[in-house]
Amino acid sequence: MPVERPFGSWPSPITADLVVAGSVGLSDVRAGGDDVWWAELRPDDGGRVVIVRHTPGGERIDLLPPGYSARTRVHEYGGGAWWVHDETLFFANWADQRLYRVEPDPDPEVEPEPGTAGWPVPLTPEPAADHADRYADGTLTADGRWVLCVRERHGDGEAINQIVAVDAVAGGEPIVVVSGPDFVAAPRVSPDGRSMCWLQWNHPDMPWDGTELSVATLSSGPDGCFISAPRVVAGGRTESITQPEWHADGRLWFVSDRSNWWNLYRCDADPSAGAEAIVPMRGEIGTPAWVFGQSRYAFLRDGRIAVAYAADGTDHLGVLDPGAAPGDQVIEIESGFSAISSLHPYGNGIVFVAGSPAAEPVVAIGDLPRHGEATIGIVRPPRDLGVGPEWFSNPEAIEIETTDGAVAHAIFYAPTNPDSTGPSGSAPPLLVMSHGGPTSAARPQLSLALQYWTSRGFAVVDVNYRGSTGYGRQYRSALAGEWGVADVDDCVAAASHLVGAGRADPLRLAIRGGSAGGYTTLCALAFRDRFQAGASLYGVADLEALARDTHKFESRYLDSLVGPHPERRDLYVDRSPINHVDGFDCPLIVLQGLEDEVVPPAQSQMIVDAVRAKGLPVAYVAFEGEQHGFRMAASIKRALEAELYFFSRVFGFDLAEPIDPVPIDNL
Repeated sequence: MPVERPFGSWPSPITADLVVAGSVGLSDVRAGGDDVWWAELRPDDGGRVVIVRHTPGGERIDLLPPGYSARTRVHEYGGGAWWVHDETLFFANWADQRLYRVEPDPDPEVEPEPGTAGWPVPLTPEPAADHADRYADGTLTADGRWVLCVRERHGDGEAINQIVAVDAVAGGEPIVVVSGPDFVAAPRVSPDGRSMCWLQWNHPDMPWDGTELSVATLSSGPDGCFISAPRVVAGGRTESITQPEWHADGRLWFVSDRSNWWNLYRCDADPSAGAEAIVPMRGEIGTPAWVFGQSRYAFLRDGRIAVAYAADGTDHLGVLDPGAAPGDQVIEIESGFSAISSLHPYGNGIVFVAGSPAAEPVVAIGDLPRHGEATIGIVRPPRDLGVGPEWFSNPEAIEIETTDGAVAHAIFYAPTNPDSTGPSGSAPPLLVMSHGGPTSAARPQLSLALQYWTSRGFAVVDVNYRGSTGYGRQYRSALAGEWGVADVDDCVAAASHLVGAGRADPLRLAIRGGSAGGYTTLCALAFRDRFQAGASLYGVADLEALARDTHKFESRYLDSLVGPHPERRDLYVDRSPINHVDGFDCPLIVLQGLEDEVVPPAQSQMIVDAVRAKGLPVAYVAFEGEQHGFRMAASIKRALEAELYFFSRVFGFDLAEPIDPVPIDNL
């Protein structure tokens, strides 16, 4: 029988050590011949990103020796840091940001040595300054001679983003292929090698606001790699295009939100003739391009298309058959997965990364025959956590009426622990989570960092406030000009909804979030009186400082979220929590990476100093060597335990296990 214990004090096997020990972040799966390749972010290895190769015999081989990490700083968020061509690996190395080539190792059981096959060989020159030249999102010309990729060059003034060609064998100074737009992405070469497409956009737009799809004639050979006759074939400032791909038949495909939903489109042999929609649907195949190299559809050999699409707050795996009868063009695959990414062709089907409410993410292979049932196989299984499913809180999708009569979305997790129950007649403390982005989205997949809270007696609600993706462009655009208002309203409405339903204690409500979610958290504490505590992870305190100091990619993002600066400086002042410390009346904990280039540490320091000066309880935990988001095991563990310790002190419950104390001023 469960023992009655105070909420927050429940003993749990889901410890901070379990959250990080042996954990990996899976991404960027690829297929190369019969092999499957993917990236693993390893917190236990200092946050290093290693490329892993899986052979049909089941062997897994690490392809990067110690000291190398496949991670790029382009746009600061990175992504698309590596790619494969004929079993040769190309990657951007985190330490120096140079582009490297790794030839196949003839004997993978023997550790390669410098100068031998299997050892990284630099292709790009040393930059003029540390990390001045950064590379991402590459592909190769049809003859394999040239790497085409994005280069971001830093020097005096604003960074310059271009598509460049790098000699895939000899390396050397890159040749500039595309220059002029503020941003470029996704260079892709047609099957016959004669055309190249790419995406481009300019300030003040973000890629989920407006992008252009361009096509040009491509010429490559021993003397160089060049384009001619470039032309825009789709897109504009009111249309977001992602993932352009050339089909084997020479036609160009892409994802566009011109119908409100990120759906598939196809151009004929002459892309300038326009594009046709492929199986229109009320679902989002696209995702916001915070990182490079995302893939949510793949061509199957028989003419169908495998897709991952978001609908009703969760990801689905499906197959589109344009040639079928209208009612049979979308076939949903019962996969059990609720979060799907990096989907690519493999054999008779696909390979992808997937998560579910019951297990950590995996690398999966899907066999998708035209006739007969689809089958899913796992090539990179999740950790054996040693924790039964009875310890996991099941996600519950809820809709929330907002203060202006609209509807917001959220995922609720009730406190769950087979050995403990709360005091009779009482409700649990509630942790309201506001995700980053703010165009990201919460998905109902297993997160041990979230279950860390629910297994100890916290209720958690993960809010997909207005501005989140997965619900169409109109919902995504509902935050335009309303950042710091609509998102805050939705988080407050979620807390009030759960209090009204008797599922949360009205006197123990906390809000927490990172990055944009940290800003929402600070705004909720400054401008509302709903919460009794808050946790900001690398959150924005001063919008004007952010507009001045942040990196190029987001330097004009606030134009759409708030208003143009300095023309609407009044809004920046009004919505900056640092200017409204008088509105704070509850304890706050702040966590910050000291190498953060997106939200500089000064943002956290200023709000901590102001709240401390006001006499409110405040804790500040800073992490050496961490950037925007924590990747090292020690940092992740300390951040989790610091928050729990903080809430135990301000909400007045005992901890079930000892945790190193966090200094809390004014408590």
